[in-house]
Amino acid sequence: MDGAHDMGGASGFGPVRPEPNEPVFHAPWERRALAITLAMAMPGGWNIDMSRFARENRPADDYLGMSYYQIWLAGLARLMQERHLVEADELAAGKVLHPPKPIARILTADEVAATLRRGGPTERPATRPALFAVGDRVRAKDMHPPTHTRLPRYVRGHLGRIEAVRGTHVFPDSNAHGGGENPQWLYTVSFSGAELWADAPDPLLEVTVDAFEPYLERA
Repeated sequence: MDGAHDMGGASGFGPVRPEPNEPVFHAPWERRALAITLAMAMPGGWNIDMSRFARENRPADDYLGMSYYQIWLAGLARLMQERHLVEADELAAGKVLHPPKPIARILTADEVAATLRRGGPTERPATRPALFAVGDRVRAKDMHPPTHTRLPRYVRGHLGRIEAVRGTHVFPDSNAHGGGENPQWLYTVSFSGAELWADAPDPLLEVTVDAFEPYLERA
């Protein structure tokens, strides 16, 4: 999916300007947005890749006009509507208008800390040998899928080198759409700045990207 969220290497947006001493939350409602997103994943039954796709699959004007946690809330609303945990008229009214849907599980307060610490491990047992090894020259495929992908646009079609083999992990491209985990080998691929950008100011610049095997082909 080519969307406004894929900012790496895109022109026209100016430099990234870190905020000095940036707080974790800029307003109390952002803290609540994170808490609600975490809590709703349990009754909703979606996974992290579904959650990311719901946030990233938005029109450019919509995505770029929202703050970070506004995007989170918009993605959460989409996920909940898809599963009829909330309806459009309820979102517009800001209150419950229909009988609640029965749910199997909820996240209780005493489970929150453990859930945050545990996260969602993605590594899975390998079922076949890795196609590439450290040092191999590869090319990132020039692909433009209409669905979820974690391959940045700015490396597509460019030559790189396998820097590390990271094991097999849940493949977001299928997991985001209910297609199962479909574990794939994951690699750290190094690209020279000159390969990615003709006017790269530093001849020694290198960019590393973690890329799944289906994203790569032998150069």
